[in-house]
Amino acid sequence: MPAAPQPAAPAPPPQEVQGVYQSYAGEAYIGYTYLRFFEVPGTQRNTNGFNFSVQYYLRDWIGLDGEFVSNFGSELGQTSHYLLGMGGLRIRKAGPYNTELWAHMMGGGAKYLPQTAFGSQTSLAYELGGGVDLERHNHRIAYRLALDAAGTNFFNTYQVSPKVSVGVVFKF
Repeated sequence: MPAAPQPAAPAPPPQEVQGVYQSYAGEAYIGYTYLRFFEVPGTQRNTNGFNFSVQYYLRDWIGLDGEFVSNFGSELGQTSHYLLGMGGLRIRKAGPYNTELWAHMMGGGAKYLPQTAFGSQTSLAYELGGGVDLERHNHRIAYRLALDAAGTNFFNTYQVSPKVSVGVVFKF
């Protein structure tokens, strides 16, 4: 006599996934930048302009960073132009509420126009700083707030100038 069929095993409970978003290795940023340039002791210049940067993450938390800053101000009745071009490393960490905290360290060069009586228009430059990216709704776009210290050596004087940037990040 054949054996009675056994009841089928109950189906396993459905698996659920929460909070998984695609991670993008590349980012491009464009925004407004304010920099207070400490030209020589007793002389400061307020400059405004734009900042463009790109990042490529080699791992989820560390990547390469490149940045270009072009700011304008006034020097003795003439328009002044402060340029920075740098590259370096960036680290990031996911934070609460769709935020991403990051820090970077970069080196490169700087140029300041017009020519002044203080000395050379070019200098080696570095930048140390960090910020936060705020993602909203679309995870390919974020808003960035960055605070940096831009160091240069114009006119045989060391300058450490504060820089604040706000803008939009496009992830790809």
